[in-house]
Amino acid sequence: MKAVRLTLICHALTQAQKTGRLHCVDDGILPLTGAPCLNLAGMQLLTAPERRACETAAWMAGPAQVEPALADCDLGRWQGLTLKHLQAEQPQALAEWLENPASDVHGGETFVELRRRLAGWLGGFDQPGEWCCVTHPLVIRAVLMNLMDCPLSAFHAIDVLPLSRLQLSRAGRWRLRIV
Repeated sequence: MKAVRLTLICHALTQAQKTGRLHCVDDGILPLTGAPCLNLAGMQLLTAPERRACETAAWMAGPAQVEPALADCDLGRWQGLTLKHLQAEQPQALAEWLENPASDVHGGETFVELRRRLAGWLGGFDQPGEWCCVTHPLVIRAVLMNLMDCPLSAFHAIDVLPLSRLQLSRAGRWRLRIV
């Protein structure tokens, strides 16, 4: 069995993240300066379909193959709303969503469903070689929780910052790579 190396990179900072607004599909990234933080020579590049992931991938290495399984969590009716708005208008619903990863109060995908979706994708990803995937904080959090078999209560114990990386390898089973 040939080894698979997979690096998940969080998209670059967006105005939504900077201002405390929940994401929208068409959110773009803020202007970037400097060179990318990772040498992608010899790596195959995948990206989530959302604009912010595609723009980050283009900044890093040019066009990438879109992988629908890397899509961000669908926040339903809450897409584009600020946390301040939700605190003022729907405080109980926001509290439930923050405390319960199985909550679908926004009418979209729950974190439990997102985690299940990523477990299926990761379980079926067996293409040998070096891969880089540009995706989203919640997606990276779900992958890490699946890999480490974390309880759902660990949901809020993981922060994924813009342009941060999670490295994995697989030769029979997935392993976390700390570099």
